[in-house]
Amino acid sequence: MSSALLAAVTDHIEGQGGGQGLFPTRIDAVHILRSFQARLPMRQIYRPSLCVVLQGAKEILFGESTLRYGTMECLAVGMALPATGRIVEASPEAPYIGVTIELDVAMLRDVLQQLDTPPNPPVSPGPCLFVSRVDDPLADCVLRLLRMSQTPNAIAILSPSVMREICYWLLTSPGGGELCKLALPDSNVERVAKAITLLHANFAQTLRVEQMAEAARMSPSSFHQHFKALTSMTPLQFQKQLRLLEARRLMLAAAASVAEAAYQVGYESASQFSREYSRMFGAAPKRDVMNLHRQYSEYMSRKVLSA
Repeated sequence: MSSALLAAVTDHIEGQGGGQGLFPTRIDAVHILRSFQARLPMRQIYRPSLCVVLQGAKEILFGESTLRYGTMECLAVGMALPATGRIVEASPEAPYIGVTIELDVAMLRDVLQQLDTPPNPPVSPGPCLFVSRVDDPLADCVLRLLRMSQTPNAIAILSPSVMREICYWLLTSPGGGELCKLALPDSNVERVAKAITLLHANFAQTLRVEQMAEAARMSPSSFHQHFKALTSMTPLQFQKQLRLLEARRLMLAAAASVAEAAYQVGYESASQFSREYSRMFGAAPKRDVMNLHRQYSEYMSRKVLSA
């Protein structure tokens, strides 16, 4: 199954001109990446998704925790969190090849409710993610999605059922308990998730820990403890990263200047913004955005070829 999946992905890449970079599919939730070399760490919001490595290896850093996943292993993420990812194994002879599939949390919850024996959530707190081997049933789902992208008229009708299968195999896997934590009513994870939603909606404002603790219906000390256990960050660190990531988006997608982006995300000092931006992304704002524009142009040219 792994060889058939790798062959299908490679054929898709070569059909779009080959090379390296992002390779879109006709299914909006499915993306392919190939790289001939290891890459520097990239900070971004990891949304609910499944990342399957077909060749090479990646690492993801949440706070002080690092997870590594290699050939025919996958990373499953259940909630939106800032994290740093990087490709750690890749070469022209054996490039990194990965498939990312965006997950529908509502679908995950619906599948969870229909399980006769739901997975038990782990006792220890932590982010809603796990790394595991890609077994044949899960690999078959990914392969069918890729083959389906060659028949556009089938996508709207058939892809939801395959996505549902993927949710089932993830929830019933050894790590499935991590994904079910968000669905448990009135759990500490569910409460902190409400505060994270508040942060996402109001990241440009000054939010006190007491306000977020109230949204979570927890004491400030208990909230701070559980928030850091879940995200590997303090609420202030989490908010700062949301601000910088949104500023990056504004400069890239809305052509905002450095000063405009800094102001819109809540910074009063453009110089402080530039310092913190450079510390997080490894380059000054203008230079970073120029690099991203170049990468985006390459991606869009591939998307035109795949249409």
